[in-house]
Amino acid sequence: MNITREEKKEKALEIMKTLNIYMPYIKGFREENTVCYFEEFAGFWAYQDTELMQKVQEFEKKHNCLVYAITHEFTEFGELYDFLIITDYKEEWDTLVTGRGYQHYAYAYVWNKDDEWCSEFGTIGVISFGGGIKRIS
Repeated sequence: MNITREEKKEKALEIMKTLNIYMPYIKGFREENTVCYFEEFAGFWAYQDTELMQKVQEFEKKHNCLVYAITHEFTEFGELYDFLIITDYKEEWDTLVTGRGYQHYAYAYVWNKDDEWCSEFGTIGVISFGGGIKRIS
């Protein structure tokens, strides 16, 4: 049985609050389905980047999941976009984000824009600060 987009969205909103994401970004996601991406804690609307939004839409359709936030960073092995996601498997939901306070581990798909072969699913470390999030590991 597939989980509805609305059910995934409710879980995403819960997680966004747990991550202490800035309320206007949560409101934008809740009311307009807009996803925020973060660079060094600063947030931007993902729809401002056409290529990124196309990738998010393709990814969500292919994997039947919901992207609720994205972190962006440049590393020695490529430009990375970390899609924090709600999966189609409700039994996994309690483990999609763990941690407390300002440090968490989140389940994500890491898109390596420079080398697609290095893209993968996994858990990343994130910290919250000032309403934004940043990948730390």
